Amino acid sequence: MLSPLAKANGLSYPNEQTTLDREIPTPTISATRPAVERDGPSSTNLLLPHIDVNLDFDQKIYWAAMRPSRHPMITMELLQDMMCVQESVRAIMEEGNREQRQHLEYFVAGSQTPGVYNFGGNLAYFANCIQRKDAQGLREYAYACIDVVYGNSMAFHTPLITITLVQGDALGGGFECALSFDVLVAERSAKMGLPEVLFNLFPGMGAYSFLSRKIGTAAAEKMIMSGKVYTAEELHQLGVVDVLAEDGQGENAVKDYIARNRRKHNAHRAIYRSRRRIAPVTYEELRDIVDIWVETALNLDEQDLRKMMRLVAAQERRSDKPE
Repeated sequence: MLSPLAKANGLSYPNEQTTLDREIPTPTISATRPAVERDGPSSTNLLLPHIDVNLDFDQKIYWAAMRPSRHPMITMELLQDMMCVQESVRAIMEEGNREQRQHLEYFVAGSQTPGVYNFGGNLAYFANCIQRKDAQGLREYAYACIDVVYGNSMAFHTPLITITLVQGDALGGGFECALSFDVLVAERSAKMGLPEVLFNLFPGMGAYSFLSRKIGTAAAEKMIMSGKVYTAEELHQLGVVDVLAEDGQGENAVKDYIARNRRKHNAHRAIYRSRRRIAPVTYEELRDIVDIWVETALNLDEQDLRKMMRLVAAQERRSDKPE
């Protein structure tokens, strides 16, 4: 069973088992589908409010970057745009298959907010739902998150190799999103972590699933339970970050990685497909963990919620600082 956001975009995941003190507006879901317009053999327009898209058909790369945001968190509107991007990728690849040519080989995701990849989930909304015992509100938001990360983890059910570029902080759900791609490139000053345990919760939108397959269950649990924010260099040593780039050179590092490995693209693509077969992250698994997360979130007490809101305030203060 897909979330309403996935249904609104007409998405389905084949071959998968399915399982059934601040005013924060309830997230809304738009049924708008992506406006994909072909301008010719080398360009495509995709007009989205929260994601900037640049398609380089000469290099066979689909670049997608979250637009600059004063408060870069995962909103339902951003999730909607992410789903639209996934659908547009599939449309382009299907067209290429019909025409017997491969339009794209790589998908690269990043962020345009200086110093921040993404702060993760909408904690103020979580706190509001928890205070009102609104399990459905939490579940709807979380299901929309896993619709996106599952699509990422499956390369959108296309032959693409997916890469994410982290320049700045990726925390909580932002880190989970970064973990869902085939290759994680990070600049040296980037910091990533899962702070949920600090307010008596855990990251429920994929962190355990993705980390355990990449570095093992014991190391994944240690990272999740620590609540620590790690440097990109530390995560590179642990095997979480695949490519460590110098500050300001992240995009060049991605281009260099693609250039170095382009002649081995066929082999690399097969390796990532094999990894999904050997250690699959299923949609059912992600949904089951979300259900555990919702149950756990509803058990938080007022002291836990105050800690959550202090983190929100700290993130807002940082975002509001002039550059």
